[in-house]
Amino acid sequence: MNESHLILGVDIGGTTIKAAVVDTRKGTLTTDVLRAKTPQPATPKGVVAAIGELTKKLKWHGPVGVGFPGLIKHGVVRRAPNLDPSWVRHEIVEHLRRALGVSYVAVGNDADAAGLAEARFGAGRGVRGTVVLVTLGTGIGSAVLHNGSLLPDTELGHLEVGGQDAEKFASTVARKRNKWTWEQWGKNVDRYLTTLEYMLAPDLFIIGGGVSSDPEQFFRYLENVEAKIVPATMGNDAGIVGAALFAVHGVKALARKRKRNAT
Repeated sequence: MNESHLILGVDIGGTTIKAAVVDTRKGTLTTDVLRAKTPQPATPKGVVAAIGELTKKLKWHGPVGVGFPGLIKHGVVRRAPNLDPSWVRHEIVEHLRRALGVSYVAVGNDADAAGLAEARFGAGRGVRGTVVLVTLGTGIGSAVLHNGSLLPDTELGHLEVGGQDAEKFASTVARKRNKWTWEQWGKNVDRYLTTLEYMLAPDLFIIGGGVSSDPEQFFRYLENVEAKIVPATMGNDAGIVGAALFAVHGVKALARKRKRNAT
């Protein structure tokens, strides 16, 4: 039986690393989610070793997709603000491939992973045009997709609005730090989203992060946004499912190559 649609998804967070096997055709998990504490300091050696332990516990030997909290270009880390500085210029894909002993590894940004999952299986499923996922949490993560195709590595949480970094006034941490009411903060988020809307003209905004479970608290204050706004629906599975989706294209390419070589 061909099980090339089964891929291990790994979500690297600042405090926790999560992993599960994903059915990439359905967007569902086929195993329990296993967790490991993110090593401190979160060095490449420590993080990869933790992923290796999770992989062993799941008895997994197939392809792996990883959501990473930073920027990856051509398999090399460009920045990783919430991990150890030693990640910069580290060849993460090659390191993981060697350490895990698996057939294929793909790594991408963690917010992009969540965006892919929501666009394919969640709140953005079936939506044509431009979809923007915004995760409101410690900072602001973003993912931009058009007709299901990802524009990778956007950092729209650092967009300057009124001379201020958006994370400073529209993140969940900013609301708590400044003790803003939901109305005060909601109007800040509205100002941020209207700026994004002017720049990108999206057809749909998906709001992720912990606040996505309480949309009634602040959605009513998003009065100036013309695009449809909906809460994310994939929950804690989004990062894992989206990470697995990073590997789909490469796995299919490998399968085609092996088929050609066998004929």
